[in-house]
Amino acid sequence: MADSDFPLPPDDHCSLCVDALRDPVTIPCGDTYCLECINIYWDQFDHMGVYSCPQCRATFTPRPKLRRNLPDVKHEQRRQPTELTPFPYMHRESFCDFCIGHRNKAVKSCLMCLAYYCETHIKPHYESSTFKRHKLVDETGHLDRKICHQHEKGLELFCRSDQMCVCVLCTVREHRGHNITSAEEERIEKQKVLVVTQTEVQHIIQERMKELQELKHNVDVLKSGAQRAQAESDKTFHEMLQAVERWKAEIHQMIMANMQAAMSQAEGYVDRLQQEILELQRRDAELRQILETEDNIHFLQNFPTLCIPPEAMVPKVLINPQFSFGELSKTATEMKEHLDDICKKELLEISKRVSETPVYILLPRNGGERLKGKYSCKMSFDPNTVYKELVLSGGNQRVTRKKTVQVYPNHPERFDGFSQLLCKEPLTGFRFYWEAEWSGEFSIGVAYKSISRKGKNSHSLLGYNDKSWSLLCSDSGYSAWHNKVERDLPEAPRATRIGVYLDYAGNTVAYYSISETMELIHRFKAQFSEPLYAGFGVGSSVTLCQLKIRTYQ
Repeated sequence: MADSDFPLPPDDHCSLCVDALRDPVTIPCGDTYCLECINIYWDQFDHMGVYSCPQCRATFTPRPKLRRNLPDVKHEQRRQPTELTPFPYMHRESFCDFCIGHRNKAVKSCLMCLAYYCETHIKPHYESSTFKRHKLVDETGHLDRKICHQHEKGLELFCRSDQMCVCVLCTVREHRGHNITSAEEERIEKQKVLVVTQTEVQHIIQERMKELQELKHNVDVLKSGAQRAQAESDKTFHEMLQAVERWKAEIHQMIMANMQAAMSQAEGYVDRLQQEILELQRRDAELRQILETEDNIHFLQNFPTLCIPPEAMVPKVLINPQFSFGELSKTATEMKEHLDDICKKELLEISKRVSETPVYILLPRNGGERLKGKYSCKMSFDPNTVYKELVLSGGNQRVTRKKTVQVYPNHPERFDGFSQLLCKEPLTGFRFYWEAEWSGEFSIGVAYKSISRKGKNSHSLLGYNDKSWSLLCSDSGYSAWHNKVERDLPEAPRATRIGVYLDYAGNTVAYYSISETMELIHRFKAQFSEPLYAGFGVGSSVTLCQLKIRTYQ
């Protein structure tokens, strides 16, 4: 179904705003719009230098000059409205929309026509110049997600302000004045992020494969050690008298029990590592499929769930170097040289030592260095937001609270009720990490730019409204706040440095205590709808930590 098949508004109505024409202008292709509507629509393509008709898709270079129509001009070139028919995107099955009777399976879908085609009915798209601007993709079954359900127009653009796909009518209504770009350009930017995520997944797969090989090798070494210990013990006990035969049996049983326990543990770790590798390979296949898709909208709608790097499922397994079967065979030799009483004493000691020494050491996988190394961003305090008792220093990297009131010019973004301030840099779309050192009671969080700055009420206090997420830190502990709701937090190490990790696309913000280790304090799950800004409540002083890893972009 081409654009010309869609029902058009009456001749005296604009197809962009669907209202009566105001200051009507006719563009070179013959279609007529409100002067303001077509100018707003074309403004978003100034950076490309190519302009198109929202209705018939005819393109113009350079931008046509517009003049208001004379009152008696009749739009004879406008197309007549057609009978309203069901949209093809309502068909969820991937079958051709143009087959009569038995419907053949669709092999292509057209993003311009918003219809499915079989091998027979797709031929005009290849053979006729009428369809040369149409976009064909292999994916089928997703056309219903490519329609703006409010305006029933194709989703062709992306609103960066609200992080969502929009149609041309959205740009002159709900998203007017927002940062709008083409779906193709936004896909290029987000594809860079997804490529990085895929690289991480592939690197993790390589690491896990290497760990699996090492674990299997070490298990073989353990098994060989157990076998050697068994052989040496057998030789020793065969040289002993019948009086010590019962001790031989106990040593034999101890070795076998430890070997079987070790093998049982190893099999469990091997199975879990293999399962994690399969899961990572499945994730890699999903990433490869979405990266190869030609469907920008399908790509963008799947991006938030696929760009998040996987968390480790299995701890790293090492063989404890302190564990050895050799001591058992050595003890057997010593038992041969001593009599029954000595054997009892030695067996008791070695039995205790073996039972208390684990075969495997489990190491947690710490992602702290990866957060710092990859997502660290350089930020600075915004002087326009500083409360009247706060003083900036160190190139706007440190803020200190004073008892005296400072003289600052009036500014609509300045907090006048609480000792708070924000950073300059907007945080949206990707992942960010920063750290701050504090003294005195302190709050750290993120907030929308639209948070209230005036008055001493919950609307302007970090964490006490639906526009901010905050962690309150004091000598007595931590508490997490959002929209006046306090989250119960488990005990966490007290630290004068706090790290914040924001995954905007993943809709999470997490807080960490930073000392010799990095431990999670709390993680918020939210639905972010605007760019965020780092925010701070200052009791005594706050310093932004320079991690010197990468600059803010």
